[in-house]
Amino acid sequence: MLDHDSIVEWCRQYLAQLLDVPGAEIDPDADFDTLGLDSALAVSLLIEIEQNYGVDLPPEELFDNPTINAVATYVRAHAQNPVA
Repeated sequence: MLDHDSIVEWCRQYLAQLLDVPGAEIDPDADFDTLGLDSALAVSLLIEIEQNYGVDLPPEELFDNPTINAVATYVRAHAQNPVA
């Protein structure tokens, strides 16, 4: 079963690499705009979420779920068979 905290941590580390900042500086409650996530980086995140968790997260969902914590909640709710 997917754990919310592990999804949050994966997202933090992934975004830290994309944004070239330490993972500890990524606030899981900060809006993606505040973090500096542009549309290209957002698409990259969506692709990686689908590959890692088997969850199709449509781009418009980032407007409704604009933080890492919100995305983790969405992924956990929609994950059925995580990709190994």
